[in-house]
This record gives sequence, structure tokens and C-alpha cells, in this order.
Amino acid sequence: MIFSGKTCWVTGAASGMGKAVSIALAQKGAKVIISDRDPIGLEACAQIIRNAGGLCRTEVLDMSDNKSITEIANKVIADGEQVWGLYQFAGISQRSLVVDTPIENDRKIMEINFFGVITLCKVLLPNMIANGGGQLAATSSIVGKFGFPYRSAYSSSKHALHGFFESLMAENSKNNIKVSMLIPGRVQTNISKFALNSDGSEYGKMDPGQANGISSEKAAKIIIKGLEKQKKEILIGGKELLMLHIRRFFPSLYYYLATRIKPV
Repeated sequence: MIFSGKTCWVTGAASGMGKAVSIALAQKGAKVIISDRDPIGLEACAQIIRNAGGLCRTEVLDMSDNKSITEIANKVIADGEQVWGLYQFAGISQRSLVVDTPIENDRKIMEINFFGVITLCKVLLPNMIANGGGQLAATSSIVGKFGFPYRSAYSSSKHALHGFFESLMAENSKNNIKVSMLIPGRVQTNISKFALNSDGSEYGKMDPGQANGISSEKAAKIIIKGLEKQKKEILIGGKELLMLHIRRFFPSLYYYLATRIKPV
């Protein structure tokens, strides 16, 4: 079991896949550092882990604040934590057409989904290398592989993660740094509830397709199994994953379907 005795940091741990993966890692014998902007949800996750006899440290973290991310990560390192695994689930989505989306929304989504993610990674990576290696996982999406209506900035931010982490992986294979991209389809999480409308307000509800998706707990089992096998890409979901294969092998069909997919 690759996680036993290791220290693993999970972002977005107050709910959804981040919470489920944090609990699963603790069950595998890892000490977990869990982060989220929601202190109440974060503490609830921590209590589940501690009540089961697991080791857990909490750090309230706003992924839109690069300065805070850097300060907290450096404090964790200064405290002597040797982070072996970094698994990032924190993120924000959108529900608006390109023509209606102000650039401020695009920047906010990129700040959280891309710059926040790579900032935390950049702070921890040198220590991982110095400690002999580690494992990184970033949460993309099936729309990190293709464009999708009402998701222009979200899709762009996830595409960017692939470019960054694939480059990082190529540079650091000699340093024993393993990288996995998590590619979920429909999973029952809160991401659609907190998605941005064109006016910057929260969408406030779960999409019907997402509500019928797999549970966060089932997603966590798939993720943990994939991480144990050190898979480069871990697909998470149901029949909607078929779109990945359509986009790859039948691009003309994808372009046809993309204009006919319901945006939510």
C-alpha cells in the first residue's frame, strides 16, 4: 500500500471527491493534510478521519489567494511535514455563454482552477524532489479534453492543467515524481451549485445530469485505485465518458454533437 505512513495533502476536502479521497487516504494509513475555504466542512471531514483513528491536519485555504497559498505551504514545510502526495480537488465552474461572460469571471475561474493549483504545487515540488519523490494529482474534467457549451473558462482552465502537469511530469521523471490527471465526468458534488453565472452570482443548484452521476465515494474508490497503479490519466464517471473516445477517434461526430448537447 503506497500511502501507508506517507503524508498526503488534499485540497477541496470539505465536500465531494476531496472529502471522500481524504477519508480513503486516512483509511489506507496516510497522514492527511486537508484544505478548503470552508472551515466548518473542513472540520467535519477532519472529525470523521480522527474518529476512525486517522491522523489529520487542517489548513483553511483560499485557492484564489496566491500569497496565502504560498505562506501556508511554507509554514507546513517549516513545521517539518514531508508531503509525499498532493491531490488537488478545489475548483470552480461556470454556467454562462462566452458572449455573456465578463472577463472578470474568466480571470476568477483561471485564478482558482489553474494559478491556485500550480502555486501550491510549485511551493511543495522542491521538497518532494529533495525527499526522494512523490505523487501529484490534479482534477481536470472531461471538458478538459474538449470544449463544451456554457463552460468556456472552466474548460480552458482544465485544458491548461493538462499542459502544465504533462510538462512537469516530463521534466521530473528522473526525480521520481509521479503525476496523475483526474478526469471526472458526472459526479455528485457541489461544483455546479457554486458555479458562476454571467453576473458573478452562484448557479445554486445541481445539474440533473450531475445529480444522476456516481457518488463521491464511488469516485474516490476509482481515484485511489488509479493512484495506486500510478496511472497517468484516471477516468471517473459513467457513460458520459464515451464522449472522450468520440472526440479522440471521431472528431467530426464530436463537432456535430457539441452543438446539440444541452448546456447543463
